[in-house]
Amino acid sequence: MKNELFKRSFTSIILLTVFFFCLFTSQTTWVSLLIFFTVICFYEFYNLLRKIFKINLIFILYISLIALYLYYFQLSLTKIRTEYNENIILILLSVCIFSDIGGYIVGKSIGGPKLTTISPNKTISGAIGSILLAIIGTFSVNILLDVLDQRKIITYVWIIAMSIFCQIGDLFISFLKRKAKVKDTGNILPGHGGILDRVDGLIIAVPFGILTFFN
Repeated sequence: MKNELFKRSFTSIILLTVFFFCLFTSQTTWVSLLIFFTVICFYEFYNLLRKIFKINLIFILYISLIALYLYYFQLSLTKIRTEYNENIILILLSVCIFSDIGGYIVGKSIGGPKLTTISPNKTISGAIGSILLAIIGTFSVNILLDVLDQRKIITYVWIIAMSIFCQIGDLFISFLKRKAKVKDTGNILPGHGGILDRVDGLIIAVPFGILTFFN
């Protein structure tokens, strides 16, 4: 247990260090990180779908759509840093991170009725906790970054929608893992599994957040 906790903590520190270095150093380092990230995500998606489908027209269609989506994801985060600044990206990620934490903590603490059969660990209380902590946590970060106008109702609606899309992304990857009969999407991150295991909500919610609020 302690060894697993150490691996998870060490991996998280390394990931955050690399992320902040690439984000705040230059556009080149940021784009390089995004390319690496999307390539790994595509590889893990490919492995999941190969376990679900044979290589046929349906498989080619799905993997092609995922490739196009990941390309859009990369372009969106490249564009947002160029046209705005790094703080926008931090706010986008804050919504996703706090949504994920809120779902985990509240879901484990309160429990209650299941949200869906796709992922037995997901509860209605956890879904509500995701939204609440996403609002509280994001507004707390916004005190330092000053990106969002907390006086506008639309800001609350945006954060709630972002949290919902985070949860949809989580459920989508859970559905694929269940169909593929695997526990993790990969083993690239010690103690964490694959990249998709950690960013399942983020890859769905971030493009939505950019498209609806910063365009």
